[in-house]
Amino acid sequence: MTVGERIKARRKELGFSVDDLAAKLGKNRATVYRYENGEIENLPTTVLEPLAKALLTTPADLMGWEGLYGIQTATTTTYPLLGEVACGEPIIANDQHEVFTTERRINADAVVIASGDSMIGARINDGDVVFIRYQEDVENGEIAAVLLENLDTEDAEIVLKRFYKYGDDLVVLRSENPSYKDIEIRAEEHRRVKVIGKAIAFQSDIV
Repeated sequence: MTVGERIKARRKELGFSVDDLAAKLGKNRATVYRYENGEIENLPTTVLEPLAKALLTTPADLMGWEGLYGIQTATTTTYPLLGEVACGEPIIANDQHEVFTTERRINADAVVIASGDSMIGARINDGDVVFIRYQEDVENGEIAAVLLENLDTEDAEIVLKRFYKYGDDLVVLRSENPSYKDIEIRAEEHRRVKVIGKAIAFQSDIV
């Protein structure tokens, strides 16, 4: 089932018409149809969060991630795989939400695959599996998977960095490799920074 199909199914489950949902979102009915028909791909969190709130559910449920965390057999655990995360220059977020199965039992919600060498000082190398616990904020200096959104183009990028927030004016994303400069996002820039979750463990022995 696609994201659009899940949006439509949830709307009907609640007994909402297209006009009802459009009113709750402050959008027109054509936009709702575009969401449901999949004409708008890679919905950013600025769209998913209001949709989830209006439909009395969660962004994870609309994306189809709910129920994947904690699927265990006698020997394995399966996590949602959120795609590669840039440990260097940002890359476009992968919306092909596959799964990753491991014999490790970690209290995580999802995993990402590190790409690049900017976090080698934290022993996170290219190709490592990083386990993420969903949370909206982290302490300064903690490693987080962070979503960067361009509010003009609705493009989204994910990076794995040490996160620092200074008041409401500045966010700094710092590598663990001196070859890379800090990524600084200031309040006046037309970009949005959202913490996806905290990195709590990693695994290097993937095959």
